[in-house]
Amino acid sequence: MNCEECGKKPATVHITKIENGKKTDTHLCEQCSAFLNIVVPKNNIVINTSFSVNDLLAGLLNSGGMLPIKVGFVQDVKCDICGLTFSKFRETGRFGCSSCYKTFGERLNPLLKKVHGNITHTGKVPNKAGGRIKTVRVIERLKHELELAVKSEEYEKAAQLRDKIKELSGSGRGDA
Repeated sequence: MNCEECGKKPATVHITKIENGKKTDTHLCEQCSAFLNIVVPKNNIVINTSFSVNDLLAGLLNSGGMLPIKVGFVQDVKCDICGLTFSKFRETGRFGCSSCYKTFGERLNPLLKKVHGNITHTGKVPNKAGGRIKTVRVIERLKHELELAVKSEEYEKAAQLRDKIKELSGSGRGDA
């Protein structure tokens, strides 16, 4: 059997792909499989090395239902600096410049929440310093909640939060 790509050399790489319940077989020579970025290691499992994070983001952005359009959003917002539109970003998964983060920021929150589980970066905490760092983060969160409680005139809740912050700060673990 000859290569399906070049039709000249014998096919030595045989790929079976099942996508949406449909099975397709592809037969390639070594040169054509290398050209198509298909690597066949010794265990004969085919790996497509053309995958990129940009492809992943573009796929998530275009998967439907991933990024709901909020009422009042103009569908095709454009970056003032590089001119990239949101629809073009959805196709490519790549920003044009650093200003795109600010321009498309609110539209990206559902994607970030889906991928990372949160829209703010929390990072990992080392085991040795974990207690102190966790306490500092709890105090920061409580201060934010206190601010919101005061703004919404929930003074009883604000007093409880204030006391909890004092308790954590006074224990010596929350001092930064």
